Amino acid sequence: MTDAAEDGTRPDRLAGLDPELREVVAETESLGVPPWHALSVESARRIEDELFTSAADLPVDSTLDLAIDGPDGDDLPLRVYRPAETPAPTLVFLHGGGWCLGTLDSAADLARRLCRRVGAVVVSVDYRLAPEHPFPAAVDDAIRALRWTREHAAEFGGNGVVGVAGSSAGGNLAAAASLATPDGEAPAVQTLLYPIADRDFGTDSYEANADGPLLTRADMRRFWREYLRSDVDAANPYAAPLRADEATLADGAPAVVVTGERDPLRDDGAAYVSRLVDAGVDAEHLDYEGMCHGFLSFADEVAAADAAFDDLAAATRERLAAAGGEE
Repeated sequence: MTDAAEDGTRPDRLAGLDPELREVVAETESLGVPPWHALSVESARRIEDELFTSAADLPVDSTLDLAIDGPDGDDLPLRVYRPAETPAPTLVFLHGGGWCLGTLDSAADLARRLCRRVGAVVVSVDYRLAPEHPFPAAVDDAIRALRWTREHAAEFGGNGVVGVAGSSAGGNLAAAASLATPDGEAPAVQTLLYPIADRDFGTDSYEANADGPLLTRADMRRFWREYLRSDVDAANPYAAPLRADEATLADGAPAVVVTGERDPLRDDGAAYVSRLVDAGVDAEHLDYEGMCHGFLSFADEVAAADAAFDDLAAATRERLAAAGGEE
């Protein structure tokens, strides 16, 4: 099937959205920003920063910018968000952006909300981006950040329980980092917000939502092209977690996976949950009608997104508490 954005037709892509979300998305689209796949990577990065870097009043107890040694010997920047009460569990957070876009600043709202609502220390990771650093550079950075956080979380308020979280491409990286941990050392939870789980553009959700809003099938094709070194990488479970075998999945972390009905990636998240459940892993799927890709970033404007954030925070806290031996 040809994508609507590619054949020139323009159906009402906002039909079926939650009314409040529809208004927010319409306002965003009124800015006239071309779709991601039509932009250079440099231009897309600049626009993404302008659109999603926010000064919203989401206070946390403190923040700290630091850098650790990355897998290649260069600095790997991190930003640590501390909640009001510590010691607390810790979440390593990987931002979205199709592996090509995103910064610590553009991810700040999600990181702050996780810190506040989960009550966790959040370690946000400024991983290397494609195409300058294709797969598996970002996965290596995610694994390095998770291992470092395990070793040092107590120094900035952690209680020894460490999970991993991520949105979109960051959800992909969070899942990969969970799969890559040695037997018996899986994170306490993998909280995945509309994750990319496979390079399959023919799923029902890709067909229904090929033209978005906010993320299109053409965008995802472009992101995958920039991220992978070759088609061979698409079969690697650290690039496409749905390709992991059952034994690998069985050793993974308990999962909380959030999806939206109007997201091309909706079926990626649903299928990943099914694979985990089949492998005997505790996995909860939180799916929301009328929600599109990235909807949790609008929690301050959309009541249904705000409620969904409360749901995922509660489900994440439950897994973190269980890992810490709490009832």
